[in-house]
Amino acid sequence: MSRPLEVARPQSRHMNLLVAVDGSAESDAALACALDVAEAMDVDLLIAHVVDPAAYDLGGDGPISSLADAERRLIVESLEDAEYRGMDVLDDARALARERDHDVPAELLYGNPVSELIEFAAERDVDAIFVGHRGRSERTGMMLGSVAKELVGRASVPVTVVR
Repeated sequence: MSRPLEVARPQSRHMNLLVAVDGSAESDAALACALDVAEAMDVDLLIAHVVDPAAYDLGGDGPISSLADAERRLIVESLEDAEYRGMDVLDDARALARERDHDVPAELLYGNPVSELIEFAAERDVDAIFVGHRGRSERTGMMLGSVAKELVGRASVPVTVVR
């Protein structure tokens, strides 16, 4: 008498999505998009903000037009101030997620935003990264480079850039 063939089924793993937030409207849009995906696909979501106290933009909505303009608008922020601001960004992002009935863990990371997000994604077995098209750092993108653009080029998982 023959026995039925037993087929080993691969263990399915729950998907994880990472949303990089920086307090900009664009990162809020990336979070909203990731929440839509999480709801539709029943996947887990993580939120991260990277503290990079080396350079921050003082303000202004337009792009930096010259090196002199850049020198007037860039400051070095103390680590303590950067941490407080980062925690506020994460608290705001978690509040947006809670409005949609998601309790999302949040992490404050330290260092180069691109490198830290890629490393964090690898450590947490993240399947995709969501990021805003123009975040706070985008205003200085001509001089410092775009986090979204670098993530797309360097990440080993899909990156969704939300406009």
